[in-house]
Order: sequence, then structure tokens, then C-alpha cells
Amino acid sequence: MARYGMVVNLDRCVGCYNCQIACKDEHVGNDFLPVAKSQPAFGQFWMAIQEVERVVSPSHIRVNYTPVFCQQCRDAPCISAAKDGAVYRRGDGIVIIDPVKAVGQKQLAASCPYGVIFWNEEQQLAQKCTFCAHLLDDGWKEPRCVQTCPAGCLNFGDLDDPASPAAKLLEETRAETWHPEFKAKPNVYYAGLPKPMLSGRVLLADKNEWAENVSVTLTDKAGLKRDCITDAFGDFAFDGLEQKTYTLKLEAPGYAGQSNEIAVNPDISYLGNIVLRR
Repeated sequence: MARYGMVVNLDRCVGCYNCQIACKDEHVGNDFLPVAKSQPAFGQFWMAIQEVERVVSPSHIRVNYTPVFCQQCRDAPCISAAKDGAVYRRGDGIVIIDPVKAVGQKQLAASCPYGVIFWNEEQQLAQKCTFCAHLLDDGWKEPRCVQTCPAGCLNFGDLDDPASPAAKLLEETRAETWHPEFKAKPNVYYAGLPKPMLSGRVLLADKNEWAENVSVTLTDKAGLKRDCITDAFGDFAFDGLEQKTYTLKLEAPGYAGQSNEIAVNPDISYLGNIVLRR
């Protein structure tokens, strides 16, 4: 039996929202019993795009787009929270909220640590992405969101089949689960998840101008070093870091060097202007 999953290549996501629109087009106003009742036109996004702005410098803001949807967990908290078998896992790994048995069970929405189960007040029903199980049962090879993704960001298939697009990408990249601290064992993986970043801008005090070609070295407690030089605007950035403390050293000919311990935050640590003096 297949174990359906998704591998999301975030390096390809351009934030076009085609996946979100396709999900609405498929599910709004359409019941697909016994898999799901219709998705409301407003207030629910079974497939959503999360936008996060990361300030690299005053002149450079990076936007990361992350498709967010049901993670089809193997240790699904919603299954544990359900009464009378209202949430179950199919043989192919897809987690389904029974649209009849789940009526009135509002605790299901609260049980999801990813926040991807929604409460339909009108129908008194918890709802979420189903991987378009009704289409797969009709012979489709992928959900609507995957079919409409123009950038090849969403890759669907049997994670246990080495020939499937999802399994291939999982093998080729350093894809990882989203929020592993939840310990839910998702069947959705992300390649290119944003990592902590450290950045800043260097200013020469005597000239009152941005410092180009300043040597910047970042060293962790184990002695592992990363180097870069500032650009024409005095900017530098280190991406893909771990959340821990580093030593940041700046050197420029004719100027006093600087060395400081810096704690890197979970997303990005922008240090602002760093002034070098003779």
C-alpha cells in the first residue's frame, strides 16, 4: 500500500498562490463524501501560503513563502483527540476527519499543533486538507494543488516508492519536517526551510560612508569559521546558521578591529550599523 506524502521545494516557491486558489476551486461549494464536506469560501485555507519578511539590510528585504497544509502525521494528535473514531488514517497514510462522526467535536481544531485544522461554525465541523483523497480514489496521480503549481514546488507521491517524485526529491535534498519539536511524524517534508540569519551594515566613522570589502568572520564555539566581505553598501549576511552564540569579528586596513559575541535568534538577527574607527 502507498504511503502518500509531499515534499515541498521552497527554493521554487514564488508565492503565486495557485495552490491556494486551486484548493478553493476544488472544495468550496463541493461535498466529497465520505471524505469531506465543502470548504467555506472564507475563513478556511486548507492550503495556505505563509509569507515571512526577513530584513537582511535596510535596502534588502527577503520574503520567504511556505505552503502550509495538513502534515498527514503518522502520530496525529487529532486522531488521539477524536471520539468515536471521528478521525482516522487510511491505508495510504492520509488522515481523514469523518464529516459525519466529527460533528460537534470542536476539540479537533485545537488539537493540531500546526494550526491547520479549521472549525466550521455553521456546520459544527472540524475540517482540513485531505490531499484531495476523492481525486486519488478516482485515479488522479496528485492533488489539485500539485497539479496547478507552475514552479514544481509541490511534489507528491508514495514516499515508499523510490520512483515517485516525492521520494526522489526527499532522497536528493536535505528535506526536513516542519516543527520537528511537535514529534508528530509528518508525511510532509520541506526542502529549503529558512534558517537563522545574521546580518549587519558597516560604517566608517571618519568618512561617514559605508565600508566596502571589510573582512567579516563568524566563528562558533567549536571553532568552525565562516567568512565574507561587505558589499558596496557595507552589508554582510550569513545564512543557514544554528540558533546559538557566535563570535563576530570585523577587520579593515587602517581601522581598529571589532570582536563581539552574538546570539543568533531563531529567524534572523539584524545588527544594524556597526561603526569602525581608526
